[in-house]
Amino acid sequence: MAFATIRYSEEGGLGVIALNRPEKLNAVNAAMIDELHQALDRAEASEGVRAILVHGEGRAFSAGFDLGGGDWSSEQTARAELQHDFDVILRFWNSPKVTVAAVHGYCLGSACEIAVACDLAVAAEGTRLGWPEVKFGSGIVALLLPWITGAKAAKELLLIGDDRVSADRALELGLINRVVPEGDHLEAGLEMARSVAANDPTAVKLTKQAINRAYEAMGFSRGLKEALELDVQVETAETEESREFDALAAEQGYKAAIAWRRRKYGLD
Repeated sequence: MAFATIRYSEEGGLGVIALNRPEKLNAVNAAMIDELHQALDRAEASEGVRAILVHGEGRAFSAGFDLGGGDWSSEQTARAELQHDFDVILRFWNSPKVTVAAVHGYCLGSACEIAVACDLAVAAEGTRLGWPEVKFGSGIVALLLPWITGAKAAKELLLIGDDRVSADRALELGLINRVVPEGDHLEAGLEMARSVAANDPTAVKLTKQAINRAYEAMGFSRGLKEALELDVQVETAETEESREFDALAAEQGYKAAIAWRRRKYGLD
């Protein structure tokens, strides 16, 4: 099967997914979402695949989901768009096989959600992570962060919209498992995935299920679904300020629009 936005291969007991839009910093668009589902279907169905690795080609893991496109004209259409995004993120969490992310460069927005949804993650030194959605008037698609970091850290990262979180800070918060030298992230991710693949597959599968079921007992899926509904409200809300922001962003770009908002409230 030929893919346009990703590459998929099976090697040494691993299913390897490479995000492959390097000219767009591997921004995730609708076509990539569909192809990620197809690749995950193949990896999960293959008896030869014992773990799944996802990484990015070029200068970044991914700059996040494309800001353009989609139909946000009503709650119904916005909900459908967000559900499409939500479902592919949760595929990595819910996969019956262990998922590993190897990130570098930029790992932002919903791309960060994919990395956090993976069971294991490594990051190269110099990686910039973060969730800048509130800067653009957007919400969080899959609100995984509080389940991993706790409330204080999640609120700091999400409400400030920091997009310069270092790999070391991400490690401290439990968002990744290891920080490796720049350029070594892929081999480190492969080695971690191979370590999983070398173990008894039934024990690995059921242990992952046991961990995920513990989260379910705490209300994980219900919490994510309720957060998604609030994100629908975020994406469809319209105020005088948001209209001015969107118009300026369309004319001069998001950087100018963000600077306008700061000046408006005397924050510079």
